Amino acid sequence: MITVNFYEPTYEPSVNFTYSVICARYDQKWIYVRHHKRSTYEIPGGHIEEGETPDEAASRELMEETGALEFNIERVASYSVTIDGQTGWGRLYYAEVSSMGDIPDTSEIAEAILLDTFPEQSTHPGIQPYLFRRVNDFLSER
Repeated sequence: MITVNFYEPTYEPSVNFTYSVICARYDQKWIYVRHHKRSTYEIPGGHIEEGETPDEAASRELMEETGALEFNIERVASYSVTIDGQTGWGRLYYAEVSSMGDIPDTSEIAEAILLDTFPEQSTHPGIQPYLFRRVNDFLSER
């Protein structure tokens, strides 16, 4: 069983954050990426590197995975995911991308696509639809 919980954007758990995930829009469409080893799509994001803050990781991952060149990024929430009693922590972001380039050759991402809504073929169907909904709620609350 998978449980996803959301917390205030500034919430700091007693352990380190592991992930930064960025729901991003470009030209009024959502950006999704496909890892070169998968056939499904996911929200851009990834692991926070040693010595990196979740905010720094979010900007880096967005650039590396989508080719985003210019963007405004906002912290939406801290979140936890519990799977079989093991809990991991992440930060969720929203980005409005104004300029895109090519995905870097060094990226593990094969392609980025633009969609009006969440993809039918999702890599993490037990987690990412909740993240997507939380960002939409955040945008509605503004």
